[in-house]
Amino acid sequence: MSYDLVIKNGQVILESGAVVTDLAVKDGKIAAIGENLSADQEVDAKGLIVSPGMFDCHVHITENGGGYRDEWEGYVTGTSACAKGGVTSFLEMPLNQVPATTDEASIKDKYQSGQGKLKVDVFSFGGLVPYNVETGGIQELNENGVTAYKCFMATCGDRSIDGDFQNVDDYSLYEGMKQIAKTGKVLAIHAENAAITDRLGEKAKAEGKSKLSEYVATRPVFTEVEPIQRAILFAKETGCRIHICHVACPEGVEAVIKGQQEGVDVTCETCLHYLYFTTDQLDAIGNVAKCSPPIRDKEAQDGLWDYVFSGDIISSISDHSPCTPDLKDKENAFDAWGGISGVQNDVDVFFDEAVNKRGMSLEQFAQVIATQPARRFGIDDTKGSLSVGKDADIVLIDPNKSYVLAAEDLEYRNKISPYIGSEIGATVMATYVRGHEVYSKDKGVTEEFVGEFK
Repeated sequence: MSYDLVIKNGQVILESGAVVTDLAVKDGKIAAIGENLSADQEVDAKGLIVSPGMFDCHVHITENGGGYRDEWEGYVTGTSACAKGGVTSFLEMPLNQVPATTDEASIKDKYQSGQGKLKVDVFSFGGLVPYNVETGGIQELNENGVTAYKCFMATCGDRSIDGDFQNVDDYSLYEGMKQIAKTGKVLAIHAENAAITDRLGEKAKAEGKSKLSEYVATRPVFTEVEPIQRAILFAKETGCRIHICHVACPEGVEAVIKGQQEGVDVTCETCLHYLYFTTDQLDAIGNVAKCSPPIRDKEAQDGLWDYVFSGDIISSISDHSPCTPDLKDKENAFDAWGGISGVQNDVDVFFDEAVNKRGMSLEQFAQVIATQPARRFGIDDTKGSLSVGKDADIVLIDPNKSYVLAAEDLEYRNKISPYIGSEIGATVMATYVRGHEVYSKDKGVTEEFVGEFK
């Protein structure tokens, strides 16, 4: 067979383990894996890790901004950051676009907004909100190709913006779960107790508290665990498959494990920033590290790492949720936007922390960044591993090349990130989406838009 591309001599991460071999690409698919493969275009990957590209199942892009968030992250910059960071596909959240992706009209608006602007492949969440459970929005989203659904149990959205996202109450969560169960798709859930965290935040601010560490104290662990337990109970009642987003404490994972033992189809993820930062660093870093659930202490972080290694946490994701700098630049942390820009560092930071520093196997590294989330969200027929017949979504990693992240390295529209200034002990050298080189260390991000909505 004549191949389009052969990546030679790299340490290729297969599902059975990592081996030094060649990998051939034809028509955007992995066509062969073995010795002495050749093509007109060959890449020598000697000394490099050849990994499946990351599937980040939790990314926010804010296009269309609807006149409200037009200067937030767009498709061009967001997918460029993915390309540079080794993220070959992602699941896009149904907020913070305006309108939020909650029905047929809004998902078509999203597809139109991103047309010709994608450098990696994009899958879509549809939103579960109180205003679409009675209008057929869940069914419309299913008919228009969403991969999964998302809801917030924490307070979210701007009620002054028509069509913005809204958090669910218990009834809309229950009713929405019943409807989503009929589609067979997964409902991803932001689980925090809105009534308690909102009031604790109001009281702390009224008492003059303003530090980011003081913000963390208003979202204690139990306010994360209780809604996870409630969501699992609703899932048991409705038969809905659920996935708990960005778990920040080991107690939350324990609740998920208990639900699994009771027969509920539930999984969970954590975020890279929970595995990298701790509460005692936050006041020095500043509001750029504000998120919810918040970054917790070293004991919680160690517990999360244990659950990543045990496989009970299926993926470490970015929850890339950028905004404009003015929304972070607040004297009082309680007034700042809660969201972290991190998708460009999904792969290099996680590789350094998991493989280089903690001894994770290359096989498990690929499972965490690609295979397990692709399987959970039903796209493992084409994505998630380096297997013959699957999309040639590939990232080349130099495991020993260190660098210090600078703001100018970032492809984001707004070049802010808590990882700026960090020394990262691994480097993404090249990224391929369906066999197309979308980034190389030498040439930078491609000008071509080879990504597709899936």
